[in-house]
Amino acid sequence: MNGAGGPETSPGNGSSGDDERPGDADTEDHTPADVTGIGLAIAALVVVGMLVPIRDGTVHLAILLGLVTAAIPLGYFLARRHTSLERHYGRFAAASSALAAVCAGYALTQGITGATEVWGLGGAVPAVGLALGGAGLTGGVAIADYGRVSAVGLLGRISVTGRLSLVALAAWIAGGFATVFFFVLAAGVLGELTSLQEDALGRIGFAVGVASIAVGYVLLTERGLEFFDLRVPTARELLWVVGGVVVLFAVNIAISVLFTAGNVDTAEHTAVQEAAANPELLYVVIPASILIVGPFEELLYRNVIQKSMYDVFSPLGAIIVSSVIFAGVHLPALSGTGMGEAIAGLTAIFGLSLILGTIYYRTGNLVVPAIIHGCYNAIVFASVVM
Repeated sequence: MNGAGGPETSPGNGSSGDDERPGDADTEDHTPADVTGIGLAIAALVVVGMLVPIRDGTVHLAILLGLVTAAIPLGYFLARRHTSLERHYGRFAAASSALAAVCAGYALTQGITGATEVWGLGGAVPAVGLALGGAGLTGGVAIADYGRVSAVGLLGRISVTGRLSLVALAAWIAGGFATVFFFVLAAGVLGELTSLQEDALGRIGFAVGVASIAVGYVLLTERGLEFFDLRVPTARELLWVVGGVVVLFAVNIAISVLFTAGNVDTAEHTAVQEAAANPELLYVVIPASILIVGPFEELLYRNVIQKSMYDVFSPLGAIIVSSVIFAGVHLPALSGTGMGEAIAGLTAIFGLSLILGTIYYRTGNLVVPAIIHGCYNAIVFASVVM
């Protein structure tokens, strides 16, 4: 099936952040108060979150830099709301928010959480963690203001993001139910299952769960099966495959070097840990990476989630937001680690997802990122026994 996902025909492809989207108010009717009030509130919370460690006596360079960079978008939204400051400065506010997020994330990897007791919750809230999330949202609002997006349009984007996040969650749950079903069925026929059989059934259950949710969502939204961008790769697209695998490893190495230089510990995926502890699992894990995990994750996160976002986001926005969702669903696989290690692991996954999302957008062929993803995972697992 060859869908309409290429750069020339995908919904939203080739558009910019300035384009008017469904749900946006007319450009002439847009007033700064539409979104700047939202941005101002979130930016203020980010600044407060970065101040908590300082209040508690923890003065760290990442916190200080985070505070300064968080103050810039706060000033931008204040000026936009009460003066005639031009919206093109929103690009700088968004960049500063991104730097604040990096600083907050780094602080978390160093064990600086700004844990604060909140009455009624029965536990501590990591203020720096909230600042990290808030900085990301602040940057998004700054870009929305720069792109003349109204409050209604912004809420529409949030709604789409929430709905597609639920699709990702539903796929994860469906995969779990399918796995349990296959375990029970196989145990009734074969008796006690070996670790290889359990792992193989888990992979199959994952594929069934993801495929059922992906196809079901597309049909429920009346898009038709032609929505799926499946075709035999051309010679040029095969070059994308080779280059994509190389780039993924290059970026992974660069991230590892940066983390090592910054004394950042990274959480390891549970599947890699299990393969290292039981190398015979590689007989299942390596082919499953190429035939199941890569293709079906790309089916859901690129062809369904990212492509569905083209209707309301610019292509770059769709790639970034879908990559956030992709990284988020991997959090359970990083369980058993500290918050800092998990943040570092999710950052690496997010970076790799940006590459896969960009390649999918540029080629419009799901098979290309599916092969790249599967080969990358297979090589990572193979390196466990090298």
